Amino acid sequence: MSEITRDVVIVGAGAAGTTAANELRKAGLSVAVLEARDRVGGRLWTDVIDGAMLEIGGQWVSPDQDALIDTVAELGLETYDRYREGDSVYVGPDGTSHRFTGEMFPVAPETERVIAELTERLDAMVAEIDPDRPWEHPNAGEWDSISWDSWLRAQTDDDEAVRNVAFATGSAMLTKPTHSFSLLQSLLMAASAGSYSHLVDADFILDKRVVGGLQQVPLLLAERLGDDVFLGQPVRSLEWSGPSTGSGGVTAKTDTMTVRARYAILAHAPVLYSRIQFIPALPRRQHQLHQHISMGFVIKVHAVYDRPFWREQGLSGTAFSPYELSHEAYDNTNHGDERGTLVGFVSDQNADDVFTLSAEERKERILESLSHYYGPEAKNPIVYYESDWGSEEWTRGAYAASFDLGGLTRYGADQRTPVGPIHFACSDMAGAGYQHVDGAIRMGRLVAADIIEEARA
Repeated sequence: MSEITRDVVIVGAGAAGTTAANELRKAGLSVAVLEARDRVGGRLWTDVIDGAMLEIGGQWVSPDQDALIDTVAELGLETYDRYREGDSVYVGPDGTSHRFTGEMFPVAPETERVIAELTERLDAMVAEIDPDRPWEHPNAGEWDSISWDSWLRAQTDDDEAVRNVAFATGSAMLTKPTHSFSLLQSLLMAASAGSYSHLVDADFILDKRVVGGLQQVPLLLAERLGDDVFLGQPVRSLEWSGPSTGSGGVTAKTDTMTVRARYAILAHAPVLYSRIQFIPALPRRQHQLHQHISMGFVIKVHAVYDRPFWREQGLSGTAFSPYELSHEAYDNTNHGDERGTLVGFVSDQNADDVFTLSAEERKERILESLSHYYGPEAKNPIVYYESDWGSEEWTRGAYAASFDLGGLTRYGADQRTPVGPIHFACSDMAGAGYQHVDGAIRMGRLVAADIIEEARA
């Protein structure tokens, strides 16, 4: 077993871990990044499947994501606009598809009024939320004790309005059933993007893509770290000094390596903390916290065609319906590719349900749902692939983790609190950019700055 010594050991080579490692190196601290997978990137993964380049993980860049935008520019990467010319499609409760333009779904005038009123009310509530400290709002306790679904249904008995407002943070972002998380968790999700209106505006939240794929961000950051990144090295144990003995350092052990360091950063999803044996055990507070946070679940469906046929029909590729198996879908054609790619999403309970089916039947049902938006040609892609992060050993869900009812006010303030020399950084605990690559980069920078300040003290 090899043994090395560094100032900081970082567990996880995703965007948070590689960002933190580079910031620490710039400050003159030595690092070792231990990654369980055989690749860099975490929940960012660009791969070629049956000859088609697919963004298996995160991929979009929105205008408010300054940390990501700056990093993309600094790495010399180029971006391009998501295709959005033409009509969007909405499928209503009776299964009829409607073409429309603009942000408002083509619903009955009364339903449109209710959606507009709820959106305005939510924007006002979100404006009062600090995404870094949502639990400090005067109404946080109340808002965290009622589910997102219950709150919406207390505002109106218009079921279509409720479903359309609810799915932006439910199926689309937190990827959990709307009865399973709180109003406050939903407001945090919106506050992390600047407003609820931003979150429901596909042209804002899904604005640009990176030429060649977003995984290049952590790949290029890891490239700068050279031999300090170690792949295929899941950390089995982490010994650390207890509070009574001060910050005496850490010892991280994998199956083939031992890394001794002054500090550790856990830069991976919090649902994986339990995969590491901590010696001594983490404090009671952390043990409780980690039992109240869980991953959502969404299948990202990639369907590649010989051409973007929907454009010939004057469709943008943007499609929504809270009644469809695939609740949203977009034109995901790669930069400079003559083939056309659609990306659809199957979320929460629907995702659970289709995995009880055979692979062939699941594919058939998902493509049938896409055909309700784009017509029968959608049923015959030349490449079909499902991103199933729920089966990933080192991820266990998507897109990120969120608290159960009441968990955010009870434990949220402790998510980032260091335990002795152990620090925590990932998109799951970001404020701005929560659940996004932008948030991962912000958290990597923040934790690196904290350690640099501590090391110099």
